Formats: sequence, structure tokens, C-alpha cells
Amino acid sequence: MGNSKKERHFIPMGFGILTVSDSRTLSNDKSGDILESRVLGAGHYLLSRDIVNDDKVLIKNILSKWIAKKGIDVIISTGGTGLTGRDVTVEAHCELYEKKINAFEILFSTISMQTIGMSAIQSRACAGVVSGTFLFALPGSPSACKDAWDKILCKQFDYRNLPCNFAEILPRLEEHKKRK
Repeated sequence: MGNSKKERHFIPMGFGILTVSDSRTLSNDKSGDILESRVLGAGHYLLSRDIVNDDKVLIKNILSKWIAKKGIDVIISTGGTGLTGRDVTVEAHCELYEKKINAFEILFSTISMQTIGMSAIQSRACAGVVSGTFLFALPGSPSACKDAWDKILCKQFDYRNLPCNFAEILPRLEEHKKRK
């Protein structure tokens, strides 16, 4: 036997995209459009897309509904991650997380620094896992959504990306629940 690597094939995943905004509609949701285009362009499935007002209870309700929906592996929300009083997306996400993906915040901040400089300090982008579903809360700007997808998420949700990725660990996220 040599050092030949077994070829890996792409595995499409199911996504939900939630825009958090008091002013956006599906017709003017640029960030949601960017995420949808990139998710579909990468070969994944878009199973749900919606817009919700900046209200923690409403956000949590939609996230919870989608987490329970068969086929949704990843939920990306955009908007409501800033510092103002109406920015409650992070709180909604964090109240649901079973495990937080701390490195996502660090990576996203590092990438944002290259794009928007010190203004990156105002972002509270976050990520976590709940009931076998990945959740990501991104800022509402189209640029932030592009950066997060192009420089982090597209690679992590591509099974061919080595040495490791989110796609390959997805089946193991709830292995603790299978133990007797």
C-alpha cells in the first residue's frame, strides 16, 4: 500500500437562511440573496429562508422550528449582531447553543479586520451547535456575509476540504445521545 489518498466526493447539506431585520423584505434582502446564491452555487440545498423582526422570542422560535426540521443541517442568520438595543440575534442564538464554536468568532474577526479595520470590534458574530444542527449568526452587511461564506463556511461545509471539516463531523454531533 502506498500513500494514495482516497478521493472524497462532495456531500450536499441542507441550509436555512434567516435574515433578522425590521426593515428588510425578500425583495431587498441583499445579504440573504448573497448567502442563498453562495449556498446553492456550492451545490448545497436551501430548505428554508425567511425574514424575522429584531425580536429575541421570534428569532428563537424560528431557529427552534428549523432545528427540528428534517434535512436542515446548517442555519445561517444575518443581522442583529451589533451593539444597539435592537440587536438581539446573538442572545437568541446563545440561549439555544449546546456547544459554542469559539474559533468562528476569532476567525471571523480576523477576516473582518482585513476588510473593515478596527470597526470589526463592533461585530458579535457567533456560532454553535444544537441538536445536531450548526448555527451561525452573521452581521447584516453583504460584505460580512461574503467574507464569512467565502473565507470560512464554504470550506468547512465541503467534505473534500482536508484535513477536517464540519461536513464530516455532522453525523457525530449527537453521538452522545446514542450511548446507553
